[in-house]
Amino acid sequence: MTKFEKDKIVTGYVTGIEPYGIFVSLDDYYSGLIHISEISSDFVKNVSDYAAIGEAIKMKVLEVDEKNHHIKLSIKDINYKSEKCGQIKETEKGFGTLKKMVPIWIEDTMEDINNSNKK
Repeated sequence: MTKFEKDKIVTGYVTGIEPYGIFVSLDDYYSGLIHISEISSDFVKNVSDYAAIGEAIKMKVLEVDEKNHHIKLSIKDINYKSEKCGQIKETEKGFGTLKKMVPIWIEDTMEDINNSNKK
């Protein structure tokens, strides 16, 4: 069971901005996308007008994919920027978490492929 539940408000850090949405990191395992359609009820001309890379923002959980640790998010109709949110602070770990998790993710994926080939 994940700590991220549908309709809950969570805080994450913006890790990327594309014309179609905002990518965020929620913790060491979960990441998500705020699709352009979930940014505002008004027309969104430029996604980068709503958030900046490294910025901490609040968002509403729409859907959780526990297997892939991915979450669909929204900032529509919520106060997604607050004084409590700040910038990403660099840690001593750096890419350590990613280095640790990539082999695990590869192993899990290979296991899933092997199991589906056996069926």
